[in-house]
Amino acid sequence: MSTAHDLFIIALDLEQPVGQGDLSLALAGAELIDLIGAGAVAVDGDRIVPGGLPPGDRFLSEAAAGLTRQAPHERIEDWLWRRGRDLSAAYQAALEESGELKPHRSGRLSFGSKTLEPVDTSARHRAAERWADKEPVLTALVAALGTDDEASGDGSDDESGLDDESVTIVVAAVHDAVMELEAVRQRRAIENAAFANVWRAP
Repeated sequence: MSTAHDLFIIALDLEQPVGQGDLSLALAGAELIDLIGAGAVAVDGDRIVPGGLPPGDRFLSEAAAGLTRQAPHERIEDWLWRRGRDLSAAYQAALEESGELKPHRSGRLSFGSKTLEPVDTSARHRAAERWADKEPVLTALVAALGTDDEASGDGSDDESGLDDESVTIVVAAVHDAVMELEAVRQRRAIENAAFANVWRAP
């Protein structure tokens, strides 16, 4: 299973709810990290350079197929936004189809009208083991989501456990993208509040 698959499963069990947009950006980052690990891409500065064949995973193959192969190659942050669009919903659908997710009334991560929980499978145990072992990539990606879960430390932007410069660059880009998304949310909330006040004014 991929890091993105494990990240999605872990996100279901986090104490603090995770937004679909934030999770989608982190999933895209997880895919890119797995592609780096497989030698399917390389990072040159802030750009993604396609390399060898991707792993057999369906989502990783789709991610690799969408890479820009002509120079100048795509910036990591731009790719996160493009690849991340509705990515959490795509993983949700795939995991439901494979029987790894089921509806549950008291779950913490809700997609639309559905509240979901992972089924007790070997894949879930594998993800849980990586999380319990504080595997550096998973820990860094969950920290990028801004959660306060105990297993992720203090929720700070700590990538000290990462031993690959390219992976560190990707994780930092995920942090920046999630922060940018939150800034957009806050700006829209302020604009909506201001608009509502205009209509309420005497």
